[in-house]
Amino acid sequence: MIDFSKFTFHPVVNLPSQYEVFDFTKGYDAKRARQSQYGVGKYNEKRVGMYEHEIFKGQRNIHLGVDIAAPVGTPIHAFADGDIFRFNFNSKPGDYGYTIITQHIFDGVPLYALFGHLSAESLTNKQLGVKFKGGDVLGWIGNENDNGGWNPHVHVQLSYDKPDVCDMPGVVSEEQLEKALKVYPDPRLVLGPLY
Repeated sequence: MIDFSKFTFHPVVNLPSQYEVFDFTKGYDAKRARQSQYGVGKYNEKRVGMYEHEIFKGQRNIHLGVDIAAPVGTPIHAFADGDIFRFNFNSKPGDYGYTIITQHIFDGVPLYALFGHLSAESLTNKQLGVKFKGGDVLGWIGNENDNGGWNPHVHVQLSYDKPDVCDMPGVVSEEQLEKALKVYPDPRLVLGPLY
């Protein structure tokens, strides 16, 4: 495990001082009036009726990332030095759309970070293994045509396990939760106390 308190991290999205903290425990309405273009969706939140697409088989509805909502085209920054580990277009409805996974090493321990729901331009000229510094722009928030059909946001998820493909289970079932919380730690460890 990593002692995250020893490190300083760059913001992934430069949020304004005021933003909405979403509560999806009672359901999701894509057309609801939002308080701001900026907002944060919670980790380890059971989201009732939100994941109805075919890719979410069973009762997978507990969220394993942090969502940061912002306008289309908002830059997504690396929270720390690392390299490009994987990238892909996850094209199914409800999926991540354009996705980047980065690799970071902290005190010799690898950590992987998924950034989902990006713009198509985010993958332009990407190459595996390319190194970057904390604060560098990794990509940009995509629109509904790029991001799997969701309102504009980035899904940030951490993993101690090395991903075999450019994907991580963004939501799990109650039965999978205990194991998943160990593999996919709270992204606020690198994002800071967003809520």
